[in-house]
Amino acid sequence: MDHDLIVIGGGAAGLAAVRTGLWAGADVALVTDGPIGGDCTFTGCVPSKTLIAAVGLGFGEAMDRVRAVVEHIAATESAEVWRQQGVTVLEGRARLMTHDTVAVDDRRVTAPRIVIATGSRPAIPPIEGLADPDSGDSAGGAVLTTDTLFELESRPDSLGIVGGGPTGCELAQALARLGVEVRLFEAADRVLPTEEPEASSIVAAALAADGVKVQTSAPVTGVEVGGSASGPITGAAQGGSGVTVRAGSQSVAVERLLLAAGRAPAADDLGLAELRVKLDRRGWVVTDARLATSIKGVYAAGDVTGRTALTHAADEMGRLAAANALGRGPRGRFREEWIPQVIFTDPEVARVGAVEAAAPSRSRVAYLPLAEVDRAVVAGRTDGFVKITAGPRPVLRRLGGGRVIGAAVVAPRAGEMIAEVALAMRTRAFAGRLAQTAHAYPTWSHGIQKAATQFFGEIEGRRARPPRRD
Repeated sequence: MDHDLIVIGGGAAGLAAVRTGLWAGADVALVTDGPIGGDCTFTGCVPSKTLIAAVGLGFGEAMDRVRAVVEHIAATESAEVWRQQGVTVLEGRARLMTHDTVAVDDRRVTAPRIVIATGSRPAIPPIEGLADPDSGDSAGGAVLTTDTLFELESRPDSLGIVGGGPTGCELAQALARLGVEVRLFEAADRVLPTEEPEASSIVAAALAADGVKVQTSAPVTGVEVGGSASGPITGAAQGGSGVTVRAGSQSVAVERLLLAAGRAPAADDLGLAELRVKLDRRGWVVTDARLATSIKGVYAAGDVTGRTALTHAADEMGRLAAANALGRGPRGRFREEWIPQVIFTDPEVARVGAVEAAAPSRSRVAYLPLAEVDRAVVAGRTDGFVKITAGPRPVLRRLGGGRVIGAAVVAPRAGEMIAEVALAMRTRAFAGRLAQTAHAYPTWSHGIQKAATQFFGEIEGRRARPPRRD
């Protein structure tokens, strides 16, 4: 065999698998057909969060900062950096020939263990008028995805966004704050439909306050190039003259349209069907809890599995997949319920575990409005809440407040606050640990301690209650 482990894909999951292989003392080869760092570095987390943080800048300045930050981070992940660490980096398109052989263009390499980590790409919804669904650059260049948005060189006067999930809401707010007239279309009856209803309401209000026109229960059914939107089409995708969007009973003209309606697996031409690797009906690679595929010795990690599509989830999967494959290192099962997620709107929305409506019937829920967190009062940022769910433990039942099984936080620093709840869940801690641990005052995270105290009795008129199903 040429190597101990071959990793296909240079994004978050692939790099975590490579790093784990190195820690385990394995001979690792990395195969990538794009720049190392993947979507997160070039079209996802890094550019979008840089754009969100570009407060006070003009559109051009913000985009320049996005490109500078991407370039800086990409330089730390380059092929040369990994080669210096002893990784064989093969740049080219990979195709699985057998369970232990990968073709990279005209070359073949072998290893007894393979990790597929090719990620995902923007999903193109089945909307009439999207002429080239494979590229996402339909409607004469006026339709964008997150793969092309950050190539814009000048500010569009108006932008429609299809999809009111995390990506759509984050970019709607960020672009509105940069002076773009934004209209957000969501097919469900609320934005962020998979989050707590209270979170949806708060984010919808925040978007409206920033000038975003939010339309819910408004599935986009058609797109027509050449709408009456004013202003030239400039930047990365030129050639259009506006887009008319049909949503519900309305037709709206915008200069540009951004598709933010989910992801699709990047698994084309990998030879998976020929090798009979099991895929689900949408083309995601099916794995077991240890991230093994249906082919012995072949594992998969990250977005390509159709599991939690987050960079830190991909990192966790990459580490587990490589360790499980090699039989060395931090082996174990991937637990989706332990992975926190953060939506970087203002305020932020963070969650770990199940939403309240899906909590077991014998659970209890502690709810604390942000208006009762002194740090929020001091900062004048009281729109939000802390919600912690705890369930009974076997034999011990509600002793110690019960076991923490989930939480949701809406606050300016929700992404930082959720981490200790994620730790409590991973360590299977009692809710009492959160209540007993001294938190600095006045901090945002003090709200976690104050909410957890409700599992032990009434505090300032509040106590833990049964979960609500509405």
